[in-house]
Amino acid sequence: VEEVDAIIDKAGSTVCAEIQGYIDCCIKLSGMPDLTLSFMNPRLFDDVSFHPCVRFKRWESERILSFIPPDGNFRLMSYHIGSQSIVAIPVYVRHSLSLRESGGGGGRLDITLGPKQTLGRMVEGVVLEIPMPKCVLNCGLVTNQGKYSFDPVSKLLVWDVGRIDPSKLPNIKGSIALQSGAAPVEANPSINVRFTINQLAVSGLKVNRL
Repeated sequence: VEEVDAIIDKAGSTVCAEIQGYIDCCIKLSGMPDLTLSFMNPRLFDDVSFHPCVRFKRWESERILSFIPPDGNFRLMSYHIGSQSIVAIPVYVRHSLSLRESGGGGGRLDITLGPKQTLGRMVEGVVLEIPMPKCVLNCGLVTNQGKYSFDPVSKLLVWDVGRIDPSKLPNIKGSIALQSGAAPVEANPSINVRFTINQLAVSGLKVNRL
């Protein structure tokens, strides 16, 4: 399991990205098997922590996980990969967001999501959030997939997309009602995207042998 925390600029380039990863196990073996797990590219790790069953000295000397696993579910290893590594973000966001009143027409929003470098894996559980500035009163939007909600108190716009179908990319667009006479917004709000991709390690980490 890998969690990616990244900042993407308006042009779609990655400003910085960090990965927090976990290796969770479910053991149903008889006896006390002595296992070893090796990686193709263990140099990716910047920081690691292990379950007490792991022999740390062997990891230090050989970069191999050697352990006698306990029964049932447990977390074998947690790891962190820092921002100096090149991370390919598997989702792109094309967006046009204007929060300036033009002839009393209010603001406009148009966002499209799509998969990128997912190795054929499906992007699921997609949720987009935009914390709008205080001058936004309401949103009149239309989406071709999922549902959206806008909380006029917290000013949070949430678009629950679900799964991304590459043949029909999710889109949301429409008008934004702004408070009359409000000061111009100096910068557009950030767009936060959460998603899940099963059986894909964004870091490029690969198991060599178990």
